[in-house]
Parts: sequence; structure tokens; C-alpha cells
Amino acid sequence: MFNRNRCLRQLAAITSITLVAGCGVLSSGSSDDKGPIVVGTTSAPSTLDPAASWDGSWELFRNIYQTLLGYPDGAVTPQPDAAESCAFTNASNRTYRCVLRPNMKFSDGDSLDARAVKHSIDRIRKIAVPGGPAGLLGSLDRVQVLGDREIVFHLNKPDATFPFVLATPAMSIVDPDDYPADALRKDGKVFGSGPYSLRSYEEGKRAELVRNDHYDGFAQRKNDAVTIRYFPDSAQMVKALKDKKIDVTYRGLAASDIVALKGPDSRKGIELLEGAGTEISYLVFNPKDPWARKLAVRKAIAQVVDRPAIAHKVYKDTVDPLYSMVPAGLTGHTTGFFDDYGDPSSSKARKILLEAGINERVPLTLWYTTDRYGSETAPEFQELKSQLEGSGLFRVTLRSRPWKTYEAGYRKGEYPVFGRGWFPDFPDAENFIAPFVGEQNALGTPYPAPRITNTLLPESRGESDRGAVVKEFEEAQQILVDDARLLPLWQGKQYVAASEDISGGERALDPSTIMTMWELHRKTSW
Repeated sequence: MFNRNRCLRQLAAITSITLVAGCGVLSSGSSDDKGPIVVGTTSAPSTLDPAASWDGSWELFRNIYQTLLGYPDGAVTPQPDAAESCAFTNASNRTYRCVLRPNMKFSDGDSLDARAVKHSIDRIRKIAVPGGPAGLLGSLDRVQVLGDREIVFHLNKPDATFPFVLATPAMSIVDPDDYPADALRKDGKVFGSGPYSLRSYEEGKRAELVRNDHYDGFAQRKNDAVTIRYFPDSAQMVKALKDKKIDVTYRGLAASDIVALKGPDSRKGIELLEGAGTEISYLVFNPKDPWARKLAVRKAIAQVVDRPAIAHKVYKDTVDPLYSMVPAGLTGHTTGFFDDYGDPSSSKARKILLEAGINERVPLTLWYTTDRYGSETAPEFQELKSQLEGSGLFRVTLRSRPWKTYEAGYRKGEYPVFGRGWFPDFPDAENFIAPFVGEQNALGTPYPAPRITNTLLPESRGESDRGAVVKEFEEAQQILVDDARLLPLWQGKQYVAASEDISGGERALDPSTIMTMWELHRKTSW
């Protein structure tokens, strides 16, 4: 359907760095003699209702809910899942039609029809949770149901990325009988149509998934049950892996643990899988703050920040320095911040401030979350403080909160400068630009950027060949550099650590870096 830079194919490809010897021929069949496969992560869901989530909750949603489209093994463009077929019906990319598979059901046996799909999409927009997935549906005008199986999406403007939106777990299909049209579900239960049913859930502790016998989609389940355990930090998660209390880790490995697992003293019986990733980390400047609103202050910070030092000293080279909001590997990636600022320079930063009439140390408060992006977040912000204060130009105060209160704080505009991370909704450069601009965006801080929102993004969405919109993305990135409202810091890699008797980790990460639990299985021959 769409052309993509070949580099995207690396997104789903995982290179195995094997820490054990003698792995033999593996069976791809299901083997649950030892009970459910136990997966550890430091990224716990913030909600169980898809209408409320534009965050890491998608990890769980991908496995218990179903979307019209998804990413079967290795695909980098959306393919039918709950749908039997989907396609634009006109050359203008403004009408998108899907036909459901016949006789679809939710895990409790209720019928999944076109009405349920419309209900699921409409409630996202009606509830409109602040910072929630309604922001993904800006191009949607209305949803039309034709019979039991046909759904037509009428768009208010051309949008070649709309299939990618439908493939995000935010667009999970829910049962109209269980999920109110105008409110979030409150009882903590889940009835989806995904590969697994959610048998039990303890917030912040564990989720028990079992095979959904009503599932009909592309997932080829290689196990019958998965238990996800949520850990507060990498150290506890890795200890559980070494103690054989979990089988796999899929998000949140600390750099020190990754280095240890790569090293000669690594524990036998564990494999480390490494691959390209598109996770990014960045700073956000609040335009309401009296200092962060000043362009010269933002540019001076951009001139001082030493990304390679952060990548090396804090993350032990498990991440790469990033000089654009669009990560390397995606069509349209540039290195704008390096091109404009070059190497870190306190003297250049001082000149920027003096030319703006600022001749005093700039007071800044930098905020970060304690439990969202890994155990290196605090050291990363300590390094940023050291760099900024070491320039002699800034006085920095660091503050932090757990994610739930942290998120509420930045949406209220409480933080002058704050750190965020971004995992892609879909593998397209647009998804690293559009969510952050406009009066309503994923950051809770308005960023009008009219040239981007009114011209460049609409032009790019009208082109199905995504390789043909490089110029639009390059210009948009340069605007972001010129404004310096967002300051990219690093681009992550993907790491999965697994017990030597577990296979499938190299196939389990989709292009949105979400683990598809159904690919995991125990090795049955050696």
C-alpha cells in the first residue's frame, strides 16, 4: 500500500547477541508444560480502557484487544486483523472502507460487528480524555456503518496515514454493552477480541493472560498463556530473570544491566537480543514560563547540551545521540540540531544570551518522572544539570514525580522544562512531528506551528507514497530546530533478555516496538 524506506525493515529485525552456547533447532509449536510464559517489564499500564490511553498501556492492549489492522510478522505497513479487508476507495485518500471477518466475537462470546467498531471509535472522540488518543483522530469526520460487517471512515481531509492510526492499540475494538459511549469503564474488567483474555489483573503488579478461544485474526499463538509481571526497576527485573522467576524481559532494561548481560561475566542461561529502535527522549519547554518562553534561553540550552556524553556516561552507549525529533531509520530523518549548533559550546551559548540582553545566570527547574522511562532517568537529569551549570550560564533545580502525578502536572502547565519519552504510534516520520504541535497535542503545552499544521502535514497526508514527502518532513524538522520548543536527546535501541529455553523474542516486537506475546514459546528440541 505504501512505499517505506528499506531501513524500516530493520525495525522488526532483531539481532541476537547470544550469551549461551549450543542452541539447537527450535520448534515453533506451543509448549506449556512449565505453565505460562512469564514476561517482566517496568512499564505498567496506566489504564485498561483504550479510550484513555496514549501511552505504554498499549503493550497490554495489543495482546488482549483487537484492531481492524495490525502488523503481522515483520510487516511495516498495516495489514487486516479484525478486518477481512481495508482500503481507500478514492484517489483523494478521504474515504476508507473496511469489511470485518465474518462471525467475529468478543472473548465473552458477544458478537463483534460494525456497530461495535463505530462505537469504539466514536467514544474515543466523545470522551476526549486530555492527552488521550482522540488526538490521533483529527482527520476523521464520521464513521458510517453499512450492514453488520462494513465500516466506512469519512475523513475531513486527505490522510494517507489513517490506516496506521487504525492499527494503533488506541483504536482497540470494545463491546458496546460493556463500555459506555460517554464515560470510561470503571470496573477494572476487560472483554476484548484479541489473542488473549485477561484472566486477572493487579495494578502495578501483574496481568494474567490466557488464550481467547473466540479470537479470529492473523496472530499465530505459540503459547496458551502469558503472565506479565510489572517491576519498579531494572535491577529487580533482572534478578527475577536470573532467579528463573520470569522467562523474558521486554521493556525497561537499565544500561548497566545490558552491559552486564553483554559482558564476559554474564549469567549463563540468558540470551540478550538487540535491535534497532525508534524510542526517543526529549525535553519540552513550557511557553508560559518566564524563562523557558525566551527563544534565546532555549537556543542557549540547545548549544550547551552534550548528547554524546549522555549516551556514553549515563546510558553506556545503549542509546544513540539524536539531533532531530524524527529518529534515524525513518524516511525524512535529518540532523538539524547538529547542523545548526554543532558541538556543545558554552561560549556560543553565552553569546546567544548576551545578544538577547540576558547577562545573569538563568534559573531553570527541570522535571522528570521517576517510574516511566527507566532507572537512568534520574542520572540523565543529573548529567543535564551538570552540563548546564558547568557552562556558568544556568542555575538548575531538579524535581521529579511518579508518572501518574507527573503526567497530570505537565498537562496543567506546572513545569518550566520537563522530560518526555516517545514510543511511536506507527513507523512514519509524521508520528514524530504531528503529535507535538497544534493547540491540542500530546504534551499538554500548546505549540501552534501553523506552517507545519496548516501546510506541511496536510500536504504529506495527501501522498500515499511516503518516500515522496521527504521535503515536507525536512522543512517541518527545521522549523522545530528554529523554534527549539522541543529538544531531542537520544534514540533508543531495543533489548530483550530471555531465558535460554524461550524462543520467539526476535519476532515478538512489532514496528511500534510493542511485544506481541503470542510469538513467545518454549524450545522443545535442542
